[in-house]
Amino acid sequence: MNRTAFFFILPALMLLIDWYVWQAVKTLSRSATDSTQRTIAIIYWGFTGLALLVYLAMQFLPPDTFGKNTRTFLWASIVIPYFSKVFAILIILVDDIGRLFRWVVSLFYKPEVREAVVDSTQKTIPSGEMVPQDAISRSDFLMKTALVVGSVPLVGFTFGILSGAHDYRIRRIKLPLKNLPSGFNGIKIAQLSDIHSGSFFNRTAVKGGVEMLLREKPDLVFFTGDLVNSHAEEVNEFITIFDKVKSPLGVFSTLGNHDYGKYVRWESQQAERQNVLNVIAAHKQMGWNILLDENRILDQNGDKLALIGVQNLGFGPAALRAGNLAKAYQGTQEAPVKLLLSHDPTHWDAQVRPDYSDIDVTFSGHTHGAQFGVEIPGVRWSPAQYFYKQWAGLYQEGDQRLYVNRGFGYIGYPGRVGILPEITVFELVKS
Repeated sequence: MNRTAFFFILPALMLLIDWYVWQAVKTLSRSATDSTQRTIAIIYWGFTGLALLVYLAMQFLPPDTFGKNTRTFLWASIVIPYFSKVFAILIILVDDIGRLFRWVVSLFYKPEVREAVVDSTQKTIPSGEMVPQDAISRSDFLMKTALVVGSVPLVGFTFGILSGAHDYRIRRIKLPLKNLPSGFNGIKIAQLSDIHSGSFFNRTAVKGGVEMLLREKPDLVFFTGDLVNSHAEEVNEFITIFDKVKSPLGVFSTLGNHDYGKYVRWESQQAERQNVLNVIAAHKQMGWNILLDENRILDQNGDKLALIGVQNLGFGPAALRAGNLAKAYQGTQEAPVKLLLSHDPTHWDAQVRPDYSDIDVTFSGHTHGAQFGVEIPGVRWSPAQYFYKQWAGLYQEGDQRLYVNRGFGYIGYPGRVGILPEITVFELVKS
């Protein structure tokens, strides 16, 4: 679909959605006074007009008219209400299908006379008069249900922006490893992933998240990719926050798919490459040891543990493959325990498990848990599970484990509902 066609189709779709939902609003307000009904209509269609104006402004005005965060929230102000209205439409549609069925039945069954209520205003047809064919009214109950159902995602996703976006949670995981050297028994590792600094709108909250991590006093910190959304400069104003992330054994990091800038158009390949180099430079400026298809051997009084880091290796549809695990692995063969930093969890089933059975734990991110879902005792669901076999939390096959971090930041939708931003703290113990 070209840009011109999309420009016309989206406003038409917005108007169609609003017209359909208006049927429920009109039905439920018909008993109000005329002035109240006019006020409701002005407010309802006023929001529609405002949404269209916002859409047109973002289409026609220069991209730099709005700041990054302003543009994100403007899109959210359009997408969230209309997404919510789709849920209302599903209920209204049920009512309309029922009305259609009753109308079809009325074509074949026409009682000559009856006294009946023909609409919810309680007007009756005197005995001996015909009931009009078009007197099949909408169900007040279903119209109320439609508006309630539509309001739930509207309220939920709005709350997800105001609260969920920076509601950081510490998740503590104990990892028993049978070959763990005694020198590393009890070591604490903190993991961050998917910072997406280009999406942040609350610098103070981000700083608070980093302080939460530091209060855990980890011995080692991993960052598993996606420092930015696309442009290296997105992280600049947050470098003085994330450079506070320190630990006695160091901070080790790698790149995620967004760090390569593949989702924007660059003026040249050189500009694209320079952007990646700038992202790498930001890691180093913060004092993080970035592993680009490399490894490091940690030594504790002669006991060794291997850290392996690969560039992004994804194996889903249109996934980015930039890393080389064989290269990163080389030289770690003798280490009794190997820990891998690999951004995309699809790498685990595709290559790590079948070809590198001595890699004990893989640390990933990437999925964000879709930033939406339910995680309560007995219920664990997210749209992410339809795209990723491993989408959040700890997974195990034999002696190998994968941990998928839910992410520290967010992208696209500037919030989180149910799947909250995560700081993971692991304790390695000898099994």
